[in-house]
Amino acid sequence: MKEFFQHAAMTDGITVRIAVSYLPEQSQPETGKWFWVYHVRLENGLDEVVQLKTRHWRITDARGMVNMVEGEGVVGEKPVLAPGEAHDYVSGCPLATPHGSMEGFFTFEREDGTLLEARIPYFPLAAPATAD
Repeated sequence: MKEFFQHAAMTDGITVRIAVSYLPEQSQPETGKWFWVYHVRLENGLDEVVQLKTRHWRITDARGMVNMVEGEGVVGEKPVLAPGEAHDYVSGCPLATPHGSMEGFFTFEREDGTLLEARIPYFPLAAPATAD
């Protein structure tokens, strides 16, 4: 089954693609908890090897509360991507509101040691409307 990536951004030869889905089975709207899963594909369109070093996420809920998430690698990995290679991973995001958004950047290290910030495209988090 091929996943449909709804959002994409390219920065200096690195493409970041995002597919996001609301997970009703992991959400509890009656207690103020909504949950999404997102699939990220990192594609190296450069003619050199790069390694993912860090992630920087800006997560905003419907009240305008911003949570900055920064750290090494993604889901415990710092993938090395040869030219033309891609790396996929899946993670999740809980919110205290039924709507929000995510965006940010990944930092990659080039072969010469210089760093490249690849933009993560803005994408909305939106729970389907429910009848009251």
